Amino acid sequence: MASRFFTWLKSPDARSYFFSTHFWGPVANWGLPLAAIADVMHKDEEYISGVMSPTLAVYSMIFMRFAWRVQPRNYLLFACHATNAAAQSLQEARFVNYWYFGGREKKKPELITADAAIEAIDETANEAKITAVEGALAVEKARQAEVAAVKSVSK
Repeated sequence: MASRFFTWLKSPDARSYFFSTHFWGPVANWGLPLAAIADVMHKDEEYISGVMSPTLAVYSMIFMRFAWRVQPRNYLLFACHATNAAAQSLQEARFVNYWYFGGREKKKPELITADAAIEAIDETANEAKITAVEGALAVEKARQAEVAAVKSVSK
């Protein structure tokens, strides 16, 4: 099998393939899945785009169909987009886990205490507002009582 491949490499068919867009298009396109794989392995979930990852996954799924339907079939382009769709789907799963299923709190436990402190501050501020409104109402009621008393004395 290897000798058959090397024989094909020397043929004009191989040269026409390697100098065509059927080869160089997918080779250039491999930058997307390679970047996505590198991000899966090294990038912090906080920096994953919740919009771009599913967009790139859908883009790759659409072009997987194109690579399969075009004649002759472009297996290199199909593999490129299949890899990118899988990597982007994994990125989106990491994003959802981090932001919506507690991954952020597990990774950064200090956020739990920070969130609790923020909630306590908000609750105290709301209580202070309520107390201020109640105080203002009491002052207004006392003023009205004083006005009524002055009117009754002056009659």
